[in-house]
Amino acid sequence: MYLNLRWFNRLYHLKAVFLVFVMGLLAQKITAQTSSEHLVKGTVTDLAGEPIPGASVVVIGSGRGTLSGANGQFSLTISNATGQSVAIQASFVGYQNTTAQIKADAGGSSTVTLQLKQDYLALDEVVVTGTSVATSKRQLGNAISTVQVSNLPSTASTSIDQLLTGKVSGAQITQNSGNPAGGISIRLRGPSTIVGSSDPLYIVDGVIVNNSSPEIIDLGGYAQNRLVDINPSDIERIEVIKGAAAAAIYGSRANNGVVQIFTKRGKEGKPQVEFSTQLRMNEIRKTLPYNTVPFRFANTTASDLTTVPVERYDYQDKIFRKGIGTENYLSVSGGTGSTQYFFSASNLYNQGIIDKTDFSRNGARLRIQQRFGEKASLSIGSNYTYSTSHEVPNGGINEAYGALTGFIFANNFINPDPDPATGIYPSTAPSVVRRTNPLEAINRFKFSQRISRYIGDVQLVITPFAGLSLNYTLGIDTYSQVAQGYIPPNNTTPTYNQGYARRGDLNVFQINNDLNLSYQTHIADWLESTTGLGGTIQYDRSYLTGITAQQLGTFGETINNGSNIVASETRTERAIMGAFVQQTFGIAQKLFITGAARVDGSSVYGINNRWQFFPKVSGSYILSEEKFWKDNLADIVSSFKIRAAWGQSGNLTAIGAYDRFTNYASASVGSLVGYTAPLTLGNFDVKPERQTEFEFGVDLALVKDRIGIEFSHFKKDVKDLILNRTLAPSSGYNNRFINVGTMTNSGFEIQLKLVPLQTKAVKWNSTFSYTHNKNVVNGVEGNGVLPFAGGFGQVAAVNGYPLGAFYSTFFARKADGSLLLTAAGLPQRELGTQGANGTYTVGRNDNGQPTGTVLSKVIGNPNPKHIISWINEVEWKQFSFRMQWDGMLGYDIFNFTKRVGDRDLYGGLKGYEPELRGEVPKGTSAALFSIFENWIEDGSFVKLRELSVSYSLKPKVLGIQGMRIFVAGRNLLSIDNYSGYDPETNAAGQTNAVRGFDFVEVPIPRTYAIGVNVKF
Repeated sequence: MYLNLRWFNRLYHLKAVFLVFVMGLLAQKITAQTSSEHLVKGTVTDLAGEPIPGASVVVIGSGRGTLSGANGQFSLTISNATGQSVAIQASFVGYQNTTAQIKADAGGSSTVTLQLKQDYLALDEVVVTGTSVATSKRQLGNAISTVQVSNLPSTASTSIDQLLTGKVSGAQITQNSGNPAGGISIRLRGPSTIVGSSDPLYIVDGVIVNNSSPEIIDLGGYAQNRLVDINPSDIERIEVIKGAAAAAIYGSRANNGVVQIFTKRGKEGKPQVEFSTQLRMNEIRKTLPYNTVPFRFANTTASDLTTVPVERYDYQDKIFRKGIGTENYLSVSGGTGSTQYFFSASNLYNQGIIDKTDFSRNGARLRIQQRFGEKASLSIGSNYTYSTSHEVPNGGINEAYGALTGFIFANNFINPDPDPATGIYPSTAPSVVRRTNPLEAINRFKFSQRISRYIGDVQLVITPFAGLSLNYTLGIDTYSQVAQGYIPPNNTTPTYNQGYARRGDLNVFQINNDLNLSYQTHIADWLESTTGLGGTIQYDRSYLTGITAQQLGTFGETINNGSNIVASETRTERAIMGAFVQQTFGIAQKLFITGAARVDGSSVYGINNRWQFFPKVSGSYILSEEKFWKDNLADIVSSFKIRAAWGQSGNLTAIGAYDRFTNYASASVGSLVGYTAPLTLGNFDVKPERQTEFEFGVDLALVKDRIGIEFSHFKKDVKDLILNRTLAPSSGYNNRFINVGTMTNSGFEIQLKLVPLQTKAVKWNSTFSYTHNKNVVNGVEGNGVLPFAGGFGQVAAVNGYPLGAFYSTFFARKADGSLLLTAAGLPQRELGTQGANGTYTVGRNDNGQPTGTVLSKVIGNPNPKHIISWINEVEWKQFSFRMQWDGMLGYDIFNFTKRVGDRDLYGGLKGYEPELRGEVPKGTSAALFSIFENWIEDGSFVKLRELSVSYSLKPKVLGIQGMRIFVAGRNLLSIDNYSGYDPETNAAGQTNAVRGFDFVEVPIPRTYAIGVNVKF
């Protein structure tokens, strides 16, 4: 730990240096225009002459710039004017850049009007490719996607990751749970590790933010993403950088790609006030068909067909409800030419579709920007969020006390309501497998979470002279999460009949210090150079405490009310250091070549492998800038660019902060305290997993920029995957982390942007995205199969197959492929001899029946072959219409829910009816229960993800500048053949390897919203 703190303490030297800088700048006086300066004034407008506030206006090659005010006007000075010709460039998101030439006479002034044309295809979009370097997408050698959140005010999304769904090519975005704060997983171009996390790096205004999904209290696999703490209404835009080329700049924490989030900022002009409010309704989109047969078998004996009349109940009517939600948002922004401010406050309340569940988020955000003359600027941002949630557990993965778990294990001929006289809830499950009465879980159990979070940043930019920029960013993200659970005594749970109480506390703190320098210059008229270098010092720690009590007293919900108390505590610290250098040359504004190198060090690994080197190279060639192209092809293909990128990166998430050690656990016997030997042997020689990615792409625009096409092919090879090697019993340990596995992701992504109609009255934009990826894992030792606990051992990494393949039992079949039945006419599992890597040899006895051990093979793949999205936006007069379809095709789901609900012991689903009616032999459901191949279903779906209509008006009352009234819907329709609730959910939450595993997870609700947005 000494090493961690030694690294961490170095950041104070950086802060001291920059404090001196700030104090010196504050002492300077802003001088008036001198005789060597030239004053430029002007206005930025669109083609219709309407002013554009907030547009960036810069003197090309000087580093000087400003933003246009509320009326589109701007002013700036050019130093050392000598009568030379100077280029003034204006840019704004959603518009093409425009440039005007002026003659800069010393002591003189100029007036210029800069008109911007809408850039529907975003070919000239300015993006941030490093922690401080902005550039045009035309120059990039790697793909980058931008979501302009400020252009999406009419949406029912409550979190950033929901907002991104279907809007980023190359991304698989999956909502794992329909809970109000349900977690979402994002995979950019497939997974990149087996035992670690494949989530991208999230950066908010330069702050590296934590997006972990800790389940500090068991809710059945569901866990919140911490991105839910950030209000989408505060976001200006989101940039998504995919691949190892990004990691060469951002470090190994960006091994899975980068999601950069830029919040709204104040602009020069009078105060602007914005208020919005929404009313939402959430409802279940689809319920499961339940068993309605008015009788049951008297027992499970196959030969006894005696039945007993019963009354059937649909438990789902009592579990699900229509949830109501509200959201209110207020922001105030404005400022002068030297000082701008932005403040917002918000409140969200959203009820879940499971009765008694809800999520509430309250937050405030403040940003102040201050310029000190033309040489420096300071930006300070703060965001505080306090959220609470009332949860209903679903059990399932680790526990058996949940509501939906109780529903699927119930005999639905038992009335689940409490006894009207005693208030006692009956047990609804068979005695052989006891589970919780779902209504008791909803009405008597108390589970909740609360989170208090602060995200803050300080950004200092110094421009000593033209072209040189120094940027220092200090970012802090810290939060405390408290989870509490209470199950009263005398309940229907199988394990906590005497009561249960738990409290979990998680405290997280992380800080990043980034110092970056960039220098831009024109070496010659045809050659421009951009040099960037920087370094980072990062530190994070987490403290987790859990206390559980059982055998509770009759009264009291706290831990001390129990007689069997168990406590646990975990503390982790981690330090990271890194440095990079990057050089870009632009040749004749059409050929761009970039090379970069990065060195990273992390305290996670042993000293011999702590420091790693990662190179990157990329290039782009804008062929349409050539004269022959402009003379012959420009009318057909207005823009054509080819690009390529190659880079390497490492992964810091595969092992924990202390997994390189052999960690002993404390133990006590009576009054004696000692230690128990661990099962895992430490390894100081384990090193980071290394990913190498090559990307090639083409960007082109057709028919005067009315059609845009972006195509990228990628291949990611990961070596040195960290896996657990099984050790010989003589070693005294079970396993050890080593670098042994490999993984490959190979595929392509296409984005097609169209402007089918563009007139003064109507504008129609259409965007279609397609992604294909194939994932293969190799290098798994032993028998080539590594099962994962989150899927009950039925999900594994198998050599030669995709990560998370369903690996389990399958049907015995005849040579012609038909089922090989038992003598009783029942289906059965295949038997034989099991080989390595999922191979096998079928065994048959003299009667042609299976013989040998139970066999397993890969029976399904949860990774989609095709990810699609189609977005249409139409503006007609004051109306705006938006529709988004997206889907995933060609993947499988393990329907564990149906497996249980169709079984004779429970039989609450409609799939058990054929056995009751005699359409199949009695005992069929019991036979199918152990044949897991039977429960694999096609999960392909296409959803109407978003639909909205809005109307804009300008009422001349109360100083209103604009008003938008809208109605919106989310997850309105799903086109699929899946028999379960929702093909998108995952009972294992945000886990990396277990995907597509459906075990009574809360389905994603259909949401309706109506709202109004007013600007003053």
